[in-house]
Amino acid sequence: MEQEMEDKTVELVNTSGMESQNLVDDLSPKKNTVLKLSNGPVVGSRKRPSEGNYEKEKEHCIALFDQWSEAEQVEFVERLISRMCHYQHGHINSYLKPMLQRDFITALPAQGLDHIAENILSFLDARSLCAAELVCKEWQRVISEGMLWKKLIERMVRTDPLWKGLSERHQWEKYLFKNRTSEIPPNSYYHSLYPKIIQDIETIEANWRCGRHNLQRIQCRSENSKGVYCLQYDDDKIISGLRDNSIKIWDKQTLECLKILTGHTGSVLCLQYDERVIVTGSSDSTVRVWEVTTGEVLNTLIHHNEAVLHLRFANGLMVTCSKDRSIAVWDMASPTDISLRRVLVGHRAAVNVVDFDDKYIVSASGDRTIKVWSTSTCEFVRTLNGHKRGIACLQYRDRLVVSGSSDNTIRLWDIECGACLRVLEGHEELVRCIRFDNKRIVSGAYDGKIKVWDLQAALDPRAPASTLCLRTLVEHSGRVFRLQFDEFQIISSSHDDTILIWDFLNVSTNGQSEGRSPSRTYTYISR
Repeated sequence: MEQEMEDKTVELVNTSGMESQNLVDDLSPKKNTVLKLSNGPVVGSRKRPSEGNYEKEKEHCIALFDQWSEAEQVEFVERLISRMCHYQHGHINSYLKPMLQRDFITALPAQGLDHIAENILSFLDARSLCAAELVCKEWQRVISEGMLWKKLIERMVRTDPLWKGLSERHQWEKYLFKNRTSEIPPNSYYHSLYPKIIQDIETIEANWRCGRHNLQRIQCRSENSKGVYCLQYDDDKIISGLRDNSIKIWDKQTLECLKILTGHTGSVLCLQYDERVIVTGSSDSTVRVWEVTTGEVLNTLIHHNEAVLHLRFANGLMVTCSKDRSIAVWDMASPTDISLRRVLVGHRAAVNVVDFDDKYIVSASGDRTIKVWSTSTCEFVRTLNGHKRGIACLQYRDRLVVSGSSDNTIRLWDIECGACLRVLEGHEELVRCIRFDNKRIVSGAYDGKIKVWDLQAALDPRAPASTLCLRTLVEHSGRVFRLQFDEFQIISSSHDDTILIWDFLNVSTNGQSEGRSPSRTYTYISR
């Protein structure tokens, strides 16, 4: 092949004496000549002294070039390019660049491959999708017929709980996750919906930062005692455990008491429920399992010697902890088939709180320590030390542990290495309850205050301590015992015998001062 190529090159450059000399001159760079390009003269190029034979030579070269195979043509051009100067390479690059560009989004539908063009553009974010619509009519058609704004919103709803919550609350979820039918709006509807969703999100975030909220209050007045020790909620109901030994179930929309469960002989200190059962722990030392819909007692577990202070269950496993300093690990085959697997000991004071996942069980105690155990083997792993007084609350998720203590501080820990990542200061009394998500930490304390903290800033060692607390909410008149929150609200309970719903979504700004809002109150009087 090389010999054949060289023969053809020799044939090309030796067609005649004069032509040979001229062609060699063409292929040999000359100095101190000027080639006029579109952007001005370029020093170092050459100018032919005579144009008389150039056209003839060029046509002859092209005729020979056309006779060669594609591979031979490529090799010959490579050799020519290798003999050129740098500025000539740039000129060729500028010439080739537009030739190599392809509008594949327009070309694919022409080949009957609309679905591929739609799939490529479906990976764009909102800003890029807006820009793509302006490229040309064909791109706009692909985006419109592919319903790509609808697909973008569906992707956000699947991956972001804030988007999912808004879709449910604002009723536009009914237009999502459906095939192309006459029931769904056109692409233009979703295009106009997207900026409205962004505006709603920005408003909610601003409400959290500024403390703007709508407040609803449930008064749980009982005759003999007062205080709401624990709670959990969903979109339909709030279930609370009270100091008067009862569990009350409230309608979340009307705030009316739907049902009262009785059976414990001591205060209900902790609870958790799912779609089937409510599990409660009490100062009477027992754990009870209740059927959610009927309120029937399905099981009573008698193991701890003193008050059951906290419990968690998930995926067939339950962990309880007690004032008797022990932790009990239970296998939950069914609500009526619950067996004790292991008892964990090691704390030197009451175990106030537990949490767990597939890897670790985490416990905190009045002895100022957090202990970590293996979930699968129940073997002890490590101790986290740092709090100066007893620990009252914690949450554990995705390697991060956040704890609150009677030393009035909150600490963030890396469970794998045991390092304290940050100390949050601001509460004036014992930090009794704490929850966190990907954005915020929300804490409640015996000073009656609820504080909202910036989690991401707290994890950044460069962030000043003064910037970490976003807002302090003051409405409770007694100690804050328990709270839970999501993207739109906080629900808290207190020694003042109330449950407060802090709504950051449905906020009316008419005549309100920042951080406070008119409240709606429902009072339950026991008979």
